[in-house]
Amino acid sequence: MSGLPGSAHAQHGVVASPASLGGLSWLNFLSALMQTGFGAFLAVYLTHQYWSRTDIGFALSAGTVAAMALQVPGGMLVDWAPSKRFAAAAAVFALATAAVLIAANPMPVPVYTAQVLQGLAAAVLTPAVAALTLALSRQEKLGERLGRNVRFAAIGSAVAAAIMGGVGAWLSYQAIYWLAALCAVPCLVAIFRIRATDLLNAHHRATHFAAIHPRHRPARPQTMTRLVRDPALLAFAAAMVLFQFGNAALLPTAAGAVTRAFRGLPDLMLSDLASFLPHVQLRTSDLVVGAWIVAPQLLAAWLSPRMGRYAQLHTRRRLLLIGLAVLPVRAALFGILGDPWVVGIFQMLDGVTAAVLGVMVPMVVADITHGGGRFNLAIGIIGLASGIGGALSTAVAGLLSDRIGDIGTYLMLGASGVLACVVLRVFMPETHGLPHHVASPAQNQHAHPGAHRHAQHHEGARKRTAQNHADSARRVDPRG
Repeated sequence: MSGLPGSAHAQHGVVASPASLGGLSWLNFLSALMQTGFGAFLAVYLTHQYWSRTDIGFALSAGTVAAMALQVPGGMLVDWAPSKRFAAAAAVFALATAAVLIAANPMPVPVYTAQVLQGLAAAVLTPAVAALTLALSRQEKLGERLGRNVRFAAIGSAVAAAIMGGVGAWLSYQAIYWLAALCAVPCLVAIFRIRATDLLNAHHRATHFAAIHPRHRPARPQTMTRLVRDPALLAFAAAMVLFQFGNAALLPTAAGAVTRAFRGLPDLMLSDLASFLPHVQLRTSDLVVGAWIVAPQLLAAWLSPRMGRYAQLHTRRRLLLIGLAVLPVRAALFGILGDPWVVGIFQMLDGVTAAVLGVMVPMVVADITHGGGRFNLAIGIIGLASGIGGALSTAVAGLLSDRIGDIGTYLMLGASGVLACVVLRVFMPETHGLPHHVASPAQNQHAHPGAHRHAQHHEGARKRTAQNHADSARRVDPRG
């Protein structure tokens, strides 16, 4: 780690400006708010536009496939981009364009194009936000800062669900997408509140290769071949495939069971509660499932900074195991109890998983890539692994639910969570304090000339300090 410039200064924890840190928080909040509309709300909107269920399924699948296929290219693009702020701004612009396309012309070509744009934006925005966080965080406060990211994103998702649901009920579902597009303006303001000088001086508060501005780096990043062969990264990716295979379909399977259980109950009319409310019919099952989604988000918002502080001081793997172990516990409780109201209480545990993974995924990847770089590419690899597991989960769980019932499906999903914990425990090393690879002298020859001069200056200062210590020792001990 001594080969990275600024490592001595980073120990003092030079703080980024409040404007930059505030901009990062609002970026997490507003980007989560913008992305909330590209999920369940899209299915409802297209239903109102007389799309068939098959066409809606294809449109949603197009977004999923695009997001998966673009995870790794998105990470590579952010690694390559000289300005992470402009990368994040481009992703927000793509999100706004997708929202406008859906709102203005809900026909197949615009909607499919919008889904691909949204997948590209998500693949770029996630690593860009992580890279900005690395550059703005003090070395000793990275975990807590990542926790604050999760808090603001979770609150943004919960607020968006409430606001967009109200907009859809009072106005129209089309208005949801105009609102999402308008949110791009404050989101871009938040991005450019992050000061370029804070990013340029990141080497004074952090030692991670990706946090250091290219002109201050002593070497080129490690090769992609070296990264994809890293045993810790491979084990982590395998664990995430297994975890998402069990996790992605668990809530939809439970939601389907609740819908069937509540099929005979009367619906709620909003206008019955107060005369000024719209004449909108709400199904009891929709209210229950909505609460299942929002409540864990609120728990994640409360827990995530605490998780970040814990991870900064203790082992990463132990906290990851806790987050992953929640999945088989939830699956077992869903299968054993079955009562929708009781299941809703245990669904709150998903907030623990969301808090743990929201903090630990970028933190573990930062550990693995600390001295060699390619942080954003590694984030993309883990995102691809999660996407593969999630896509397989929903397909397989749907087939199993029809053939062996909900309880058998819960057991299968829970078993996948157990396997994820085993892979993590057996094959993935503890990354806190993992030896950091620094680029070799051969790579240094191709570094930015300014970075090379900076590294020479840093090395010369280190040698002068050592020589001064030696001279002092000889003056104290004449025998020296």
